Amino acid sequence: MHPAPSVIIFTTLSGLGFGLLAWLGLGFPQVTGWVAFTFFVIGYALAVGGLVSSTFHLGHPERALLAFTQWRSSWLSREGVVSVAALVVMALYGAGLVFWGESWRLLGVIGAALSLGTVFCTAMIYAQMSTVPRWKTWLTPLLFLMLSVSGGALLAGQIKAAMLLLPLAAAVQVLWWMRGDGAFENSGTTLATATGLGRTGKVRSFEPPHTGNNYLLREFAYQVGRKHATKLRSIAMLLGFVLPFSLLIMPFAHVLALVAVISHLAGVAASRWLFFAEAEHVVGLYYGKR
Repeated sequence: MHPAPSVIIFTTLSGLGFGLLAWLGLGFPQVTGWVAFTFFVIGYALAVGGLVSSTFHLGHPERALLAFTQWRSSWLSREGVVSVAALVVMALYGAGLVFWGESWRLLGVIGAALSLGTVFCTAMIYAQMSTVPRWKTWLTPLLFLMLSVSGGALLAGQIKAAMLLLPLAAAVQVLWWMRGDGAFENSGTTLATATGLGRTGKVRSFEPPHTGNNYLLREFAYQVGRKHATKLRSIAMLLGFVLPFSLLIMPFAHVLALVAVISHLAGVAASRWLFFAEAEHVVGLYYGKR
């Protein structure tokens, strides 16, 4: 799949932002007044900024509001509905902390659940796609959630939690890669199954459907070299998990904490690029790309 920058920014920033809002909703850290205001500004900037960036991948961004009407059948629509609910509830919870110094715990827990629910809905947009075997696994929502809560823990200053969650998120990332590398082959999808002509004998492509490049090839038949993928995986692991964890072991310093957050963000962005670049869509079979 073509790794569009808008979608990479969306999934990276919104996951981190909603992860931070979830921690705040659960009362971590316990802050009020201007300190709470700062934390909420960061959370909303990341969450809303990510959601807004996703609209740039639409052919008609002005029609984005129409997505909210299909919540019965579309995970994209459910993501929109749940994200708005999360932002509204967390705004009310944040107002209590900032203006009145009150922690309305039930409201915070509901907001935290909705924040993580948004991340889950985002993941399910991809996990429910049978046409991309690499994505269609329960590990996809688990990966999105683990990256969200571990990154949120970093931003929320929850050092002990982050030191536990970062290795777990790294393990899930490795498992997702290992499972994904053989997913297309293990799915049993071939040109014969894709065309439904397998009963007639061996199926092969006589000529490609098009003599030149087209939308399907640009968006769904993107290929990344194995050497480059291995290098990017190493970068994602080093920046996303190893370096932040190493910095957390050191005596706490605000500069080191900031470097850990930036490093984690860069690592997740590299992982997200690979998430799309390595995705093998079945339409590639018609073009001899699989």
